[in-house]
Amino acid sequence: MAAADNESEFIRYLRDQFRRWGPVEIRRMFGGHGIFSGGVMFALIRDETLFLRSDDANRAALAAAGMGPFRYRRHGKLIALAYHQAPPEALEDSDVLGPWADLGFAAAQRRAEARVKKPA
Repeated sequence: MAAADNESEFIRYLRDQFRRWGPVEIRRMFGGHGIFSGGVMFALIRDETLFLRSDDANRAALAAAGMGPFRYRRHGKLIALAYHQAPPEALEDSDVLGPWADLGFAAAQRRAEARVKKPA
């Protein structure tokens, strides 16, 4: 997908950084952007910050890197989502970004598989 003319410089930069990892689609949503691979959302961008999908399997690695969860306020309450900020060095080097993207993508795939297995 070609970068839209109205994308911020940060979005264009991230699209370029992800190129070595694999094809991604970046869509505007929820006041930010979702990053998808193969139709699976594994990362989000909010206020020029990259957050990767987190779960029990990768949360410790993200926390050990000093990265906190994505939080926002809704109706006066602080809500945390299952995404953690990507380490700054991952944004600076696409070779470092790849393994972190793998962790986020694996968490997103586990989440998608768990939703499919849930009885209706």
